[in-house]
Amino acid sequence: MTTSLSPGQRMGEAVHAGDITPFIGVYDVFSAGLADRHYDALFLSGFGFAASYYGLPDIGFITWTDIVSYVHRIRTVLPAHHLLVDIDDGYTDPEVACHVVSILEGAGASGVVLEDQKRPRRCGHFDGKQIMELDEYLAKLKQVLATRRELFVIARTDSSDRAEIERRVLAFVEAGADAVLVDGLTSLETVRQLSAQAGRPFCFNQIAGGKSPAYTLTELREAGVKLVIYSTPCLFSAQAAIDDALVELKKADGSLSGSRIGVKDCTQILSENLARRDATNL
Repeated sequence: MTTSLSPGQRMGEAVHAGDITPFIGVYDVFSAGLADRHYDALFLSGFGFAASYYGLPDIGFITWTDIVSYVHRIRTVLPAHHLLVDIDDGYTDPEVACHVVSILEGAGASGVVLEDQKRPRRCGHFDGKQIMELDEYLAKLKQVLATRRELFVIARTDSSDRAEIERRVLAFVEAGADAVLVDGLTSLETVRQLSAQAGRPFCFNQIAGGKSPAYTLTELREAGVKLVIYSTPCLFSAQAAIDDALVELKKADGSLSGSRIGVKDCTQILSENLARRDATNL
């Protein structure tokens, strides 16, 4: 990896040089420290952050200051990973979106996903979403693109109308977005057609139990996808594991003898994070 490049440049090179890049969704710094053992590209999921930090659904509670702090904490312990950040609609108006993008780039973010939902927003795989007028979104997208330096910008549409999706994808490309994402697609053939029309890296979002079928990387690669976001595997796995562990604790009359992870295992992750932080600060 060429360390002289910015995080955004490194991500751009990786996306264009590779056949497909999976981004693993994390929900806090600890889950990022676990995911980094398996993948070098992480997605800082809004769904996961809202659940972890606020204990609330992802419907617009996230503030940009909290996201910036979150990115900074992860970048401190993971200096070399690709960090793709979910910034919803840029947190309201274009001026705020540009401010956030500028600060995130300074904090070490590699890329952002900017969506065209109106507020109150909803998870992309739920019904009831409201979509901005295209001109309104394009004005914001163009200002963000003019503000960023090397940050990788993915333009996302939540439209469900096929003709409108095509219109927006082409408009995003014309505006200069580095990649495009259409959330909630249900057909691999639609993915194939849209990725071919875009002529720009095409991003696909996968979430367990969501609207999109569970495609393999091979299937998505063959359909022309270059980036795959896995929004919530860490969060959902943690929910299942915590619930199972507490059920077992009750069954075992409070005995921890069956625990798979012990204090040494957990401390190993934390020590690795500390060592990376200290090495970065030398």
